[in-house]
Amino acid sequence: MIRFEKRLAPSRTTTILTPIIAVILTMIAGGIMFAALGKDPFEAIRIIFWDPLFDENFASYSRPQLLVKAGPLILIAIGLSVGFKAGIWNIGAEGQYIMGAIFGAAAALAVYPAESPFIFPTMIIAGAFGGWLWAMIPAVLRTKFKTNEILVSLMLVYVAESILASVAQGLLKNPDGYGFPGSRNLQQYPSAFNGEVIANSGMHWGVISAFIAVIFTYVMMTRHIRGFEVRLMGEAPKAAQFAGVSTTRLIVFCLGFSGALAGLAGMFEVAGPAGQITIDFNSGYGFTAIIVAFLGRLHPVGILLAGLLMALTYIGGELAQLMLGLPGASIRLFQGMLLLFLLATDMFTNYRIRLGAAQ
Repeated sequence: MIRFEKRLAPSRTTTILTPIIAVILTMIAGGIMFAALGKDPFEAIRIIFWDPLFDENFASYSRPQLLVKAGPLILIAIGLSVGFKAGIWNIGAEGQYIMGAIFGAAAALAVYPAESPFIFPTMIIAGAFGGWLWAMIPAVLRTKFKTNEILVSLMLVYVAESILASVAQGLLKNPDGYGFPGSRNLQQYPSAFNGEVIANSGMHWGVISAFIAVIFTYVMMTRHIRGFEVRLMGEAPKAAQFAGVSTTRLIVFCLGFSGALAGLAGMFEVAGPAGQITIDFNSGYGFTAIIVAFLGRLHPVGILLAGLLMALTYIGGELAQLMLGLPGASIRLFQGMLLLFLLATDMFTNYRIRLGAAQ
């Protein structure tokens, strides 16, 4: 008889192995899906995971793009992981990402075409504030009215998308754009452009901020009292109350922290790779970052590695669509399988399989 037995403590070995197992299972299930679509599964997996890094025809372009794609994923996932550790579930990072982009772009476009070294730092502050402000809505509703932050933050994504469409066609619309929706191109506005710090490396200020966020969060979670409070609230809420941890303050902090980082990610994206506010500016980074956070085991270093892996699937997926004609939906499903298999295998972190009759 097969039965599951709860472990006395989570298995560290399983904690490390489950993301690797999830990736392998995703490759297998993805290969079956690609075969069902009439494509060579081995070629598809090779194109997704190998060619962007090592194929001489693509690597020179794809390697810098790896950092460009990973930057916002890591930045958003780091913020989400802190709340997830505390049992505070911000599922609306996509909306906070959008609002950060809108606030950041608006700060620059408000003074266009002025040139000043203070414009870009102001955009950074505005972007973080926009994301923080949007995250404060579920924070206040949770602390004051006991609403569910999962539902509120998720529904606010669609409100943010409506605001995005509105400003792209109205408030931030390019007056010289011949009536087409979208703001001015910030890549053509030197004081607002988030260009590469090192040429042809993909390293812009958003990527640097992601690395800083990884270091800062690691130190906070392992060396600071706030990190202890976050972990205590997530692992033993009753003990946190007895220890005098303010639940209200921690909810506001976690949602505000994740919202600010998501807003920063949006600002850096609109000032750099995207270049402008458009109706379809949002690219799903806020939702994909949830996969990155769990794939990285809610650990800053793990999130760094998971962000790079997920960025690789973005770039490799685009190559697979181009070279094999795979539909975009199949690539998004392939990415979603990572979270599915991670959650499926995660139970073995807290449970072990026993053979024999129950005691």
